[in-house]
Amino acid sequence: MIFNLFRPKAHDPVDLIYLDVVAKARQPGFYLDFSVPDTVEGRFEMIILHLALLFHRLRNEDERARKAAQTVVEAFFNDMDRSLREMGIGDTSVPKKMKKLGKAYNGRSLAYFKALDEDDRDAFSAAVLRNVMALDAGTETDAQISGARAIADYAFATAILMQSLPVSDILSGKLQTAPLTPTSVADRSSEPDLATAGDES
Repeated sequence: MIFNLFRPKAHDPVDLIYLDVVAKARQPGFYLDFSVPDTVEGRFEMIILHLALLFHRLRNEDERARKAAQTVVEAFFNDMDRSLREMGIGDTSVPKKMKKLGKAYNGRSLAYFKALDEDDRDAFSAAVLRNVMALDAGTETDAQISGARAIADYAFATAILMQSLPVSDILSGKLQTAPLTPTSVADRSSEPDLATAGDES
């Protein structure tokens, strides 16, 4: 698996938080059990999903917490810039790619926030199919639909768990997420198709 990309070094609390976000996004279960593509793009999407969960938790806290969340996002983009250059992307192309990544992050975050705020797991699952798995309606397999549902369950459970965590724990890099439950994927393969639910990015 591609587990060597996106390797920030821990120097301060923000780095610790970002390291934890990346670690959560690297969990093998996403790629082995939930049909997330084991590619640079797939890993990028899972980091965005976890950043969205973090920002969703901290967005209504005090200025210090909100600023910390924004700084973690900035650390992510700095890491992406460095990774692109290490992959041999030319200096003139990096700004264009970073602009595209920024647009992707904003669109995904808005879709995930809306689904969480409206308690709409179908919309969250549909967003995962479109963005994480890069699928158009009608092209997904049962395993991918089930994987997207399982990721939505994970995200909602994580959002609830994170809401119970003291902000001080989160800001110290102690980010807790819900356990992955691969067995739930097979159990969901007969549920209705969600590929067309929602219309956000």
